[in-house]
Amino acid sequence: MSTLTRIIDRTVEPITTDLDGWTVVAGNPTMKTWIEYTSPDESMITGIWEATPGTYHATYSSWEFIHIMEGEVIITPEGGEPKICIAGDAVMIEAGFVGTWEIKERIIKHFAIKLK
Repeated sequence: MSTLTRIIDRTVEPITTDLDGWTVVAGNPTMKTWIEYTSPDESMITGIWEATPGTYHATYSSWEFIHIMEGEVIITPEGGEPKICIAGDAVMIEAGFVGTWEIKERIIKHFAIKLK
């Protein structure tokens, strides 16, 4: 059994459609998602996500840890204060989050999502 997996693997084909729970509300953003690791019990996935400028309304059903590698985004929970996130920032988004992602500069992030 392996206990260490390298997760940067650009040999996987990206998902190029908008993810479930993400709806464009301004501009013409596009996204790509590389799922580079799925745990053996399928309870966790990790990978890289890239998106171009514009705004998405997002609804989260799972917890997600992100580390922004490039770009800038303003994440605003419904009824909450906007948070500016830039390259180098690490963010935890709880299951049940509803709000917007206003992508100011092309963003690339690592992510880890707890599915179960």
